[in-house]
Amino acid sequence: MRIWDLHPGYLNRQSLLGEHRELHGMVSIIVNHKKGYSRHPETLRWTGFGWALNKRHQLLAAEMKLRGYNDKSPVRTRKNKGLWPDSFIDEPYVQIRLLREKYQDKIPGRIPLPQNAQQMWRQHKYAVMARNVPLYKKIGADVARMGPQDDFSDLARLLVETLRTPPSQGGIKNTLQHMWGYVSDRYEGSRETVSGRSLADLLDLIQNLALRHRQPYLIESVALSELAVWIPGIVPFGFV
Repeated sequence: MRIWDLHPGYLNRQSLLGEHRELHGMVSIIVNHKKGYSRHPETLRWTGFGWALNKRHQLLAAEMKLRGYNDKSPVRTRKNKGLWPDSFIDEPYVQIRLLREKYQDKIPGRIPLPQNAQQMWRQHKYAVMARNVPLYKKIGADVARMGPQDDFSDLARLLVETLRTPPSQGGIKNTLQHMWGYVSDRYEGSRETVSGRSLADLLDLIQNLALRHRQPYLIESVALSELAVWIPGIVPFGFV
């Protein structure tokens, strides 16, 4: 049983759908007080964090939708809103290594597993921007001083923990406007039509254009699916 802490974009198809099944199994164990796997370290870690389990489910569902799968199975537990488990079975940096070993000679996830701090930052920068612009600038400056061989375990943990904080709707709007710049030249409609779109419609348009035209920077961004979790009405059965 495994609930990853890394963004689901790093998971390949088998791992993504597998975690979705295991998360539902864990919720059933916790909510219905079942004995099976009730003492498993992963179950113990998530017990009491119903809201966080719901959010993790939404992240999985958003990534599944981006890849063409429809999730129709709600997770309704909401205990301790805003709180996440305060421990990891494996540190995020170790999880990257475990997935790299797991996917050797196999099809990888949507987002390549990062080889260095610069790559991991590129993959997360827009998700951070939506939450905290000063932090976005600070991390960018810190990463710019790092070499390609420098240890980035602290960065991996910081990014995972930062993405657990809900972004503001204004932060999402600002970020989507930056992301739009990568695909705006592919849009055949009018600028007025885009400017009047809701956040949900704008994200959907960005996703469609990025996938259709294989825009590499956005395809390798966690924000391409992650922001959907925080926009009301996009992820089925979701709540902000």
